[in-house]
Amino acid sequence: MQHSPRTASLELPPLLWKDYYSPIRVDEALKLLSEHKEQARIIAGGTDLVIELERKVRKVSTLIDITRIPELDTITLDKDGLIHLGPLVTHNHLVASSLIIDRAFPLAQAAWEVGGPQIRNRGTVAGNIITASPANDTITPLMALDARVTLASTQGQRAISFEKFFKGVRKTDLQPNEIVIDIAFPTMQPNERGCFFKLGLRRAQAISVANVAIVLGFDGEKVKRVRIALGSVAPTIVSALEAEAFLVGKTLDETVIEKAAELTTQAVKAIDDVRGSASYRKDVVRNYTAQAVRLLRDREERSSWPERRAMLWGPNGPKPSRLSNMALHRDGGVEPIETTVNGRKVIVRGANGKTLLDALRDDAGLTGTKEGCAEGECGACTVLLDGMAVDACLVPAPRAHLAEIVTVEGLALNSASKLEDLHPVQRAFVLEGAVQCGYCTPGLIMSAVALLQENSQPTREEIKQSLTGNLCRCTGYYKVIRAIERASQM
Repeated sequence: MQHSPRTASLELPPLLWKDYYSPIRVDEALKLLSEHKEQARIIAGGTDLVIELERKVRKVSTLIDITRIPELDTITLDKDGLIHLGPLVTHNHLVASSLIIDRAFPLAQAAWEVGGPQIRNRGTVAGNIITASPANDTITPLMALDARVTLASTQGQRAISFEKFFKGVRKTDLQPNEIVIDIAFPTMQPNERGCFFKLGLRRAQAISVANVAIVLGFDGEKVKRVRIALGSVAPTIVSALEAEAFLVGKTLDETVIEKAAELTTQAVKAIDDVRGSASYRKDVVRNYTAQAVRLLRDREERSSWPERRAMLWGPNGPKPSRLSNMALHRDGGVEPIETTVNGRKVIVRGANGKTLLDALRDDAGLTGTKEGCAEGECGACTVLLDGMAVDACLVPAPRAHLAEIVTVEGLALNSASKLEDLHPVQRAFVLEGAVQCGYCTPGLIMSAVALLQENSQPTREEIKQSLTGNLCRCTGYYKVIRAIERASQM
């Protein structure tokens, strides 16, 4: 089945890049970076980079997609007690990892706070640190865990501490010919406990107003070791050195806790922006530090951690499609995107410089997938990519090459002329009246389908988790939740 681009009389979306490479080995990616230099950029999740390209903040002509390279999404523990994160480890990988939950709990908490499931499925930890926004959630706990990053180029590798890696707001020591090949940090010891606190302006899909990560080591009741990192309060993540020094050797009574919390506010000259004033941020840091230390003292830091978590990546975890050879898709080139959409082979031409959302709607003629925000905030464009829920607006179309896509059009049986032909989730939405304007409904349905594929009997809390990446202005969500509960019984 072959589709042609929409007619020239309609407004075409802007082409975001010229050349899109999909290497299958690290050395191929490094060679491409060396050749293209400042004109190239590594892409993995794309949750920040695609937005930067659309807003013309980032000017590059070549993207190098490393998501087809095997063995880069691993989380391992070495013989020296260091945890290693590969460059394709996503936030949901962290959330699902028993090693991270058991031995680096603040990092698991921070990853759970990032975006919604669709963003966590694509967004990588390496991308989070490379973007280097002080509001990026995983940087703070990694700083508290004394992480280091290893950078690779055709000239070799070099390791650098987090303190030296970050140079300012969205500035790092990463050179144009380098990629992040490894993030490593010591495991928390049996006498150490840690946690992460974040304040956002809403309960999900929120950028940090301020966040705090703390790791305490104990010798009996006394504090032996302290690491306190503060995020989204200064141009870079900072350590509260005075508070750390004060806590060493202390027993955590209320006077000590309040004094330490006050000292954290002296660690930075807090920033003012649209999300919060400097004085407000200081209050947040003070209060969150005190709350965190109390929880760690009382061994209650894990009390609110959900026992089961909705990932939206299928029953067996993510299984990205692989390539046998490096692929190149050029803007205006003859290379087609050959993919499987809703079980049918599809060849798309003229979409090499577009997002998957635009390719599905404009080139494949599948308009059920909607554009709401075009920045991964609303979930209206949710589709399944290799069995995993993603925001199609943030996925480059060439990533679909030799992959499998499912859109809302692929859920129903046959022509869906009868209610019985609909997917159980679609049927339940009809029966529960879980639709008002309907614009966001395809995305909600796709998230619900992904949830039920990995967990046929979700709790109400898991249903709510699965919808945190989908915004709906009309229904109030109650009927949507009831519809998913009903679908789970069909």
